[in-house]
Amino acid sequence: MEEQKKQEKASVQKALLDKKKSAISKYIDIFIGKKGIWQILKYECILLFFSRMPGALGLFLRKIFYPMIFKKVGRGVVFGHHITIRHPHKISIGDNTFIDDYVVLDAKGEENQGIVIGQNAFIGRNTILSCKEGSIYLGDFTNISANCSLLSETVIDIGKYAFLAGHCYLVAGGNHSFERKDIPIMLQPSLQKGGITIGEDCWLGASVTVLDGVCLGKGCVIGAGAVVTKSFPGYSVAVGCPARKLKDRGI
Repeated sequence: MEEQKKQEKASVQKALLDKKKSAISKYIDIFIGKKGIWQILKYECILLFFSRMPGALGLFLRKIFYPMIFKKVGRGVVFGHHITIRHPHKISIGDNTFIDDYVVLDAKGEENQGIVIGQNAFIGRNTILSCKEGSIYLGDFTNISANCSLLSETVIDIGKYAFLAGHCYLVAGGNHSFERKDIPIMLQPSLQKGGITIGEDCWLGASVTVLDGVCLGKGCVIGAGAVVTKSFPGYSVAVGCPARKLKDRGI
């Protein structure tokens, strides 16, 4: 029950339907995450003046001003334009990481750790990293290609040198009970299976879907279009829907 309440607090739709809160309170809860006039002004001014600025000047100014709203930003981090940022005080980014245009960094939640991105990582254009009282951890040198979605109600943990091709979809949590017929499915309890762990040096092909409870060992390769519903040991090659082990790497 307590976990369900946390998830409801982090749900944008349910937050917007809360009639007890004013519009500004809802905005702060969903986007900023920290109350206080200074926090609001800092967030609003930095995004207003620098988020949409194109070209080298925009990259230079975001490099200077964006660290003021994040929890931690390392040296040499590059921020593209039109990045959506929510709860930035719970987002840490390591040295020399590249965040491409139109990326969503959403660390929403009250008690979660948020988003932690290691050093020398790459987050491709239009990719979404979204928390719903969960957390997302990306290791050093991870490469998340364009148009991927990583959605976490619990934990998504991706190891060093892991590579996700375009349009991959990882969802940790997000399953709902549907036993009752008297209330909508979206209002029934959310079911969790322990999150997602992607080991070091894994490669997920284009449009791979990974569901909650999956653990991929080090060096796994998942073929394009696969739907991964169960765990695989290290150096497995898996394909299909649902994914099945085809062989071990090197064999």
